[in-house]
Amino acid sequence: MNDVAQRPGPGADGHRDVDDPSGRLAAYEARTQTPLDLLALVTLWILVVPYTDFSAAHDVRAIVLAVQGAVRFIYAMDITIRSVLAKRHTRYLLAHPIAIAAVILPPVRVLFSLRLVRSVFRRGNLVRFLIGAAVLVINGAIIVYLVERHAPKSNIHTLGQSLWWSVTTVTTVGYGDYVPVTVPGRITAGFIMAIGLLTLAVVTAQVASSFVAQEPSQAAGSPQEEAATPEVTLAELDRRLSRIEELLTVATTASPRPATGAPERESGGG
Repeated sequence: MNDVAQRPGPGADGHRDVDDPSGRLAAYEARTQTPLDLLALVTLWILVVPYTDFSAAHDVRAIVLAVQGAVRFIYAMDITIRSVLAKRHTRYLLAHPIAIAAVILPPVRVLFSLRLVRSVFRRGNLVRFLIGAAVLVINGAIIVYLVERHAPKSNIHTLGQSLWWSVTTVTTVGYGDYVPVTVPGRITAGFIMAIGLLTLAVVTAQVASSFVAQEPSQAAGSPQEEAATPEVTLAELDRRLSRIEELLTVATTASPRPATGAPERESGGG
C-alpha cells in the first residue's frame, strides 16, 4: 500500500502540494494503490518463506526466486516512478523509508495494509476489511504448512490440515487437534490469533453501530403521525388569526365616530 497515502500530520497537504505541483504524483498513486495492495497481500506467503523450504526440486526454487525478484522489481519501479514524479526527488525518497525498505524486504509493505484497520471504523468498509483479513489468514495457513510439513513432531502435513487449523484459530475456537511446533509457525499463529480477535471486535462494533443507527429512524415515528402534527398546528394558527381579525373588525365598527363640527359656545346673560 502506498505509504504516501497515510497522513502524517495537519501540514501534510502543504508538503504534498510542494512535491506534486502538477498533480501527476497523486494521479499515479490513485491508479496504483489498489493493485499494489493486492500484490502485497497475495504474495506475502511466497516472500516470507525462504525458497529452500518450498521443495527440494530446483525448478520450484527457481520459480520462487523469480517471483520474489519480480515483486522486488515492481516495488523498486513504484518508488522510482513516484520519486521522479515528485518535484524534490531526494526529499521524497528520504520521507518514505518504509517504501525503500520494502524493496529489500518485500513483506514490510504489508504494514501499509494496517490502514485498512483504520478505515474499517468508517461505515461501509467492513467488506473490504473482511476480505483483507481472509487473505491474511490464507497466507498464514500456507506459511504454516510450508514450515511445518517436514518439522519433527509436527502433525500439520497437508495444506488442508493447515487451513483447518487456521480457521479454528482465527475463530478463537482452537480445538487443539493441530498445533504448530516450529518457531516461524508459532509466530504466524500469533498473528492469526490477533487477526481473529481484531475481526471479532470490528464485526461486533459494526453490528452494534447498525443497531444504534436504527434507533433514530424508529424514534422518528410513522410518517402519518409526523405529518399530522404540523397540519393541526397550522389549522389552530389559522383559527386564531381568523378570530383576531373578527375581533378587530367588530371593534372598528363599534367605536363612535369623532365630531366633525366645533361645539356651540354658550352665551351668558348680561
